Amino acid sequence: MATATEGRKIAPGTVDALSAERALRRVRDYLAHNTDATTDITIVGEVGTDDPLVLPRPTVEMFAAMLAALANGQGVQIMPVNAIVSTQVAADMLNVSRPYLIGLLEKGDIPFERVGRHRRIKFNDVMEYKRRDDRERKDAADSLTALDEELGLL
Repeated sequence: MATATEGRKIAPGTVDALSAERALRRVRDYLAHNTDATTDITIVGEVGTDDPLVLPRPTVEMFAAMLAALANGQGVQIMPVNAIVSTQVAADMLNVSRPYLIGLLEKGDIPFERVGRHRRIKFNDVMEYKRRDDRERKDAADSLTALDEELGLL
């Protein structure tokens, strides 16, 4: 089973934002002009090689998303979807404290397994909780906005 240490990180500022922006423009332009989602994409290096690199389109689209984050000065991390993370990593992913996360685990909001004394959480379960929490927050904000409109406060 994959562990969180298999994830690869690029820290903010490691990649020049202008270089990432230039590469992003080229990739987006290529994707916009070649819209067949079933066709692999052949990349020929600028240093001249007889052996081009062939990538599946979804890989290039993910690469474009990474370049967009890097162009904005953000870091990126690739994490296998079947990764198992520690409570600290999960707390960092959710931007909450570790004790708060442990409370979520103990309430059953996020499934986890014990490995000895340690709790381990599937990356997919953390992301599912994040999606659910984001959806609930959006619904609550929409309800408040509707109430404000109903009361004539907006």
